[in-house]
Amino acid sequence: MTRNAEYTREYLDIIDSLDGDIPGRKTAHAYMENSTALVHYIQAESSFVPRLFDRQTYDKMKDLCETAHRICEKVMRRYLDDPAYRELFDYDERLRELILIPQRYDALLPFARFDVFLNEDDLTGGFCEWNADGSSGMNEDRELNISISATRTREEFAARHQLQTSNLFDPWVEEFVRIYDTFENKVESPTFAIVDYMENAVVDEFRVYARCFGEHGYPCLVEDVRDLVYEDGVLRDAKGRRIDGIWRRSVTNDILDHWDESQDYINAVRDGAVALIGSFAGHIVHDKQIFEAVFWPETQEMLNDKEKELVCNYVPRTLFLDSTQIDLDEVRAHKDDWIIKPTDQYGAHDVYTGSMHSEQQWAEIVDRFADGKAGAPFLVQRYITPFKTELLPIENELLVADDGAISRETVRYNNMPGLYSFNGTFAGVFARLGPKPIISQPMGDLTSPVIWVDCDL
Repeated sequence: MTRNAEYTREYLDIIDSLDGDIPGRKTAHAYMENSTALVHYIQAESSFVPRLFDRQTYDKMKDLCETAHRICEKVMRRYLDDPAYRELFDYDERLRELILIPQRYDALLPFARFDVFLNEDDLTGGFCEWNADGSSGMNEDRELNISISATRTREEFAARHQLQTSNLFDPWVEEFVRIYDTFENKVESPTFAIVDYMENAVVDEFRVYARCFGEHGYPCLVEDVRDLVYEDGVLRDAKGRRIDGIWRRSVTNDILDHWDESQDYINAVRDGAVALIGSFAGHIVHDKQIFEAVFWPETQEMLNDKEKELVCNYVPRTLFLDSTQIDLDEVRAHKDDWIIKPTDQYGAHDVYTGSMHSEQQWAEIVDRFADGKAGAPFLVQRYITPFKTELLPIENELLVADDGAISRETVRYNNMPGLYSFNGTFAGVFARLGPKPIISQPMGDLTSPVIWVDCDL
């Protein structure tokens, strides 16, 4: 058993000993209200109580993250090299074309986040999904740790334990630069860009990273895909500034939605005029059908014993919601065992878990999305019950209520840590929590700062 619950209880006891540490909660809330932790221009909801993880949890998360990364790279490499294996995947033809564009550098999956439901009592559980492309949350963890850094609760806890946080900025910038240096068409003194469709982007996080690139000696722009211009073998932004390397934060389904407007971007990558770090092949990881693919005999034959064990123990049963693959009556009859989701989306759009619906509602959901009726393929996946922990939300009442009226009651939220991988190396955690079975912003989720306790990293 981990010591996480013990640490959390100790942290909460310190808060109680400080009469709720209302000044600390107010300070943290005021900081967050003016922070760069914005998600689609909305201030991220947050917790005053950090997620406190021990060394045993760190080691498990590191192992899960780095093993999953290796599995993803094997699937990606087989897809790129084996036309017969390629045919097993159900992708839009345009995506197939993008995926097969050569990378021209030595990192197959530069950046990823593996979201997992982890039982912190025994470290069992299962993955929710794997993400490449537009993985985010790094700046939320940074800002949240800053928000509580000077509070009396944290200072008291720090006097008793060795505390460490994750640096999710400098190591990634350094790894990005190292990857770019292997690009076959690299230039001296390159200019980089972080690229997305701005209406879907975590723009403030991009800007923090751009500053970090600048501090390392590399100019870095934040650009909308549609503003890029490719002429005479050079990719430029709307102001005419040359771009030599791109961190792709634009997910591939957004590229398909803006296909005609994205052709300069695509053509520059196809011609090798720019290094797309986070190539379009990352879609193989982003697309949720990878959870089916890892069980195929063609995939299993590539995996070593450790990787097979991870798939067996941590990847939930996942199939297309199709009557040729699964008994739909089974899905209807055992609603609490299942979750339905699209193969290629993000932000919990069109995700439904049976435990949140009546039997009639669930039957209607199954019928609506089964057998491609919605116009796109959907998956059905075994539902994993999340692990719950206590927290104190940082709420707006802190700004207006008298100290005596501010609630000191904790609440128990579901956990879904996201494990960051920088080119195969575990880098840290994005700790999201929510009150409902689906953990997402529309469902009232929040973010908690992550602290490693007595880990000696």
